[in-house]
Amino acid sequence: MSNLSEEKVLKALSQVMDPELHKDLVTLNMIKDILIKNRQVSLTIELTTPACPLKQQIKQSAENAVLALEGVESVDIKMGAKVPKDNKITDLDIKNIIAVGSGKGGVGKSTIAVNLAVALAQCGAKVGLLDADIYGPNVPMMMGLDALPPTPQNEKIQPAEAYGVKVMSIGFMVQPGQPLIWRGPMLHSAIKQFLQDVDWGNLDYLIVDLPPGTGDVQLSLVQTVPLTGGVVITMPQQVSFDDAARAVSMFKKLEVPVIGVVENMSYLPLPNGEMRHIFGEGGGEALARVAGAPLLGNIPIDESIREGGDLGKPVVVVAQDSVGGKALADLAQNVAARISMEVFNKA
Repeated sequence: MSNLSEEKVLKALSQVMDPELHKDLVTLNMIKDILIKNRQVSLTIELTTPACPLKQQIKQSAENAVLALEGVESVDIKMGAKVPKDNKITDLDIKNIIAVGSGKGGVGKSTIAVNLAVALAQCGAKVGLLDADIYGPNVPMMMGLDALPPTPQNEKIQPAEAYGVKVMSIGFMVQPGQPLIWRGPMLHSAIKQFLQDVDWGNLDYLIVDLPPGTGDVQLSLVQTVPLTGGVVITMPQQVSFDDAARAVSMFKKLEVPVIGVVENMSYLPLPNGEMRHIFGEGGGEALARVAGAPLLGNIPIDESIREGGDLGKPVVVVAQDSVGGKALADLAQNVAARISMEVFNKA
């Protein structure tokens, strides 16, 4: 029997590529804690996100590579994750900040932001959700929250928490039904406070639900937040495409990378398995081409998504096996993968 060694294990694993980062696991420094005992090999693969969509594929490829070594009878691989930090974010203990934006209201932006945050938390990530939509701060309702916890004396504001996500919203600052009429400088100051004076703790991802549109308020807000990237929400029809294209232009003007595009209310799944495109089709793909970014997901028209938002119970929690729940969980993994690529390529 050939003598097994850590060097031989690493050499075998150097042939296993991360399909998204396009480098091998050893070069990416993902291999940890190699232990060789008799004919058994154990190790940990530390990915760049716990929400990696290709986790099982990477694990299987690594197992096959090590099992191919002479003398190896079994392999035990544990999958871990260490999310890389965006170097632009210097004053906060937050690794990545992702804005969810749209060119107009009514496209389901807050619904996407809420389920994205919760799905990332379900994967094991540390997640915060900042509701900066002054025109319709719906995140508290969608998360089943109505108030912030008490703030201890001389300490930072404590965020609310639900489904493993820390939440801060402008909606907590006003009485229900009270209109929010804020000018740009007021919002600029509030967002700055929400970032610096809230006890977010250590976060892998902070999801920011932006106001709809691309006016002065949005520009001021995006300039206040050191964004890792933006996700743009659209619908299939042409009028939604035109509005969302302005959101893409806003991000590009401010040199915020567009992580990807999401086409919401993309189709209605029929009982026979067919998809009915009520609002037309192709808007998401067209916008992705304009943005020079991938189409991250086509989210269906699904009653369980609407019900979850109305009841404060996100669909990715209460109806994971529904068409909408699966689509939104897949979306979260795709966003996490794109964030890892964005940060890795800048390092």
